[in-house]
Amino acid sequence: MRKRQITQIPQAGTPDEEGWLDLDRAAMVEVTSEETDYPVEFALVSGEERGWRAAASGAQTIRLIFDQPQRLKRVALIFEETETDRTQEFVLRWSADGGHSFREIVRQQWNFSPPNTTREIEEYNVQLSDVTVLELVIVPDISRGTACASLKSLRVY
Repeated sequence: MRKRQITQIPQAGTPDEEGWLDLDRAAMVEVTSEETDYPVEFALVSGEERGWRAAASGAQTIRLIFDQPQRLKRVALIFEETETDRTQEFVLRWSADGGHSFREIVRQQWNFSPPNTTREIEEYNVQLSDVTVLELVIVPDISRGTACASLKSLRVY
């Protein structure tokens, strides 16, 4: 499934005030799947608490396609898992040529072990110019279990 427009959602504060890029206005989003009650928009806007969840298990991709090439300084991710023990892997990468080629920013694994370890917070300082696509690939369970990918928040500055 590909998604081409982020629905506007009322926000508690505007991203511009915080210095974060307003993804609602600056990018289109593509996503491989999503639960109806947890659309990808919920992970991309400030003030939303639910986040995004995939509708199916297995690797999932969230791709931000910027309207204009962007200079990125920081990428912040929050993942949350409150139910299932699992080891997740994600890859964050970027493209300057519309997605024809990518460069990795980070590839990382994280062990969720509820109720003790339920949240992964990552923030990366980057100096990227002319970014046309930012892509996040999530493998929710590297042991190929039935866990579904989820993302609480993705913000870029």
